[in-house]
Formats: sequence, C-alpha cells, structure tokens
Amino acid sequence: MAPYLLPFDIDSISPEAGAPDKDRVLAGNPTTRTWNVEETPDGKTYAGIWEATPGKWRIVYEEWEFCQVESGVSIVTGDDGTEVTLKAGDALVLRPGFTGTWEVIETTRKSYVIRLP
Repeated sequence: MAPYLLPFDIDSISPEAGAPDKDRVLAGNPTTRTWNVEETPDGKTYAGIWEATPGKWRIVYEEWEFCQVESGVSIVTGDDGTEVTLKAGDALVLRPGFTGTWEVIETTRKSYVIRLP
C-alpha cells in the first residue's frame, strides 16, 4: 500500500533534465530540472519540484497548476499584459487557457501541483 503522507524528498529522486521547446524560447538558453514526486494512477495529477535557469519563453497552459516559488525570481506575463513577479514564498495559480511568457531572472525553484484536463 502506498503511504498516505508523501514528503517532497527529492534527494532520493533523479531529476529529469529538460528545456523549453526551442521555438518558444525568446531569450537566453534556459534549462530545467524536474523532480516528479507524485503521479496519480490516472496520469492526470502531478506534484513535485521544478527548477529553471535564466531565460524567457512562451507558455501555453492547457492544464491547471498551483505553484509556490522556493527560491529565485521569475516574471510571468499574460498576453493581456498582466504581469506577476514571483519570489521565494510567492504562490500562483495558472488556469487552463493562460498564454504568455515565463521569464526567469534568477534561477527559480518552485513546488507544483498540476492537474491535466
């Protein structure tokens, strides 16, 4: 049986290396690391830690995401001009249909919960 309490212990998980799709990158050469701590059996909900190095890229959300920044500084800007600067302790919900940019000013680490449609 799976535990009912699941600490975010990333020391025992190998991160998945990645990067935004090249055609979405607007500045820099950002790279990412993701420690997926949880995936539900239906494959629709994920939770873990994500980290990105400086750069700027287009984002398009089909999923729902809650995230809280643990370190670093990022700016999320909607195509409607809405801008949110995120620093350690700040939290954000990104809803399906959101489009805009994610700009990492200082390497940013966030915890997240994502629900796919």
